Amino acid sequence: MDMPDFTIGIEEEYLLVDAGTFDLADAPEALIAACAARLGDRVSPEFLRCQIEIGTSVCTDIAAAGAELAELRATIAEIAADFGLAPIAAGCHPAARWSEQTVRDRDRYLALQRDLAAVGERMLCCGMHVHVGLPDDDLRIDLMNQASYFLPHLLALSASSPFWQGRDTGLASYRVGVFDNLPRTGLPPRFDSWRAYMRAVGAIVGTGLIEDASEVWWDLRPSAAFPTLETRICDACPRLDDVLTLAATIQALYRFLWRLRVANRRWRIYDLFLIQENRWRAQRYGGTEGLIDFGRGEVVPMIELAAELVELLSADAEALGAGPALARLPGMVADGTSAARQRAVFASARDAGGDEAEAFRAVTRSLVAEFAPG
Repeated sequence: MDMPDFTIGIEEEYLLVDAGTFDLADAPEALIAACAARLGDRVSPEFLRCQIEIGTSVCTDIAAAGAELAELRATIAEIAADFGLAPIAAGCHPAARWSEQTVRDRDRYLALQRDLAAVGERMLCCGMHVHVGLPDDDLRIDLMNQASYFLPHLLALSASSPFWQGRDTGLASYRVGVFDNLPRTGLPPRFDSWRAYMRAVGAIVGTGLIEDASEVWWDLRPSAAFPTLETRICDACPRLDDVLTLAATIQALYRFLWRLRVANRRWRIYDLFLIQENRWRAQRYGGTEGLIDFGRGEVVPMIELAAELVELLSADAEALGAGPALARLPGMVADGTSAARQRAVFASARDAGGDEAEAFRAVTRSLVAEFAPG
């Protein structure tokens, strides 16, 4: 089997806030048009009017993806400022209320609103998606089955949504709980082949209930538009460096699993019941309490799991030019997730005498500051 190029593309969803009050704000159509004039089809509106989505082009390596993401973030921030707004990249806004948001006036979004009913109204959340190019259909399914084991690790590292509607949820990623209310979400089921996957998805598409496979929103899926595996488990990440470290981990993981396949080996596939338990731990605790190592039969701290991932994937990351980005992984855990940083900002603001509203503004202000490249 020829080695894939393992090209990479990154999509991010942003929320827009008022630059003075830090309250959630709608993106005017003029802002969307100004962004499109500068960035072309790399930017698009999202389901809610307070959201905007960007996507890189197909990149050969992490360095190229990082340069493009820096450009995209800087341009969005510059144009938003012209409208008195600022972007943030986080799983949820700390204090905004979903009931006050409106769906953007596009046929596709209005159809989704009708289809999803009340559960769609709560979709005030943002994710980060990483595409890795794998042109062989059956290879994508094989690697999807194996890579599902690592999805909780990625969620734990990216967790950035501890607050919801002005309260601490106790979770590191409340976004996951919101998104899981939708149909066709969560861990991907197991398939024996590309044909089996297409047969399952086709059974639903054939009824006319969904338009195509793009309305299958699993944590990991074969892209409906590109010959890629699309990893969708991550919360949107405030810091660009963290985005690139997670993307480097994902890219190197697929090269590692491909090498196992070529050597007639594979990563052990555990029951989805067990992986779901780790997914819950990641959603609940982020990087603070560790995940279950099923081989060892014990909970292992995330700092140790991060170091193991670096050791496991370092050769593949180096081959892809992603070695330095992957090497940041243990440091990300040591520094704390965005969820932990947001809670620290909130606590500091309260200790300084601010009320809850002021503390939540401080959290959002910190997210605006972290968004800027560099």
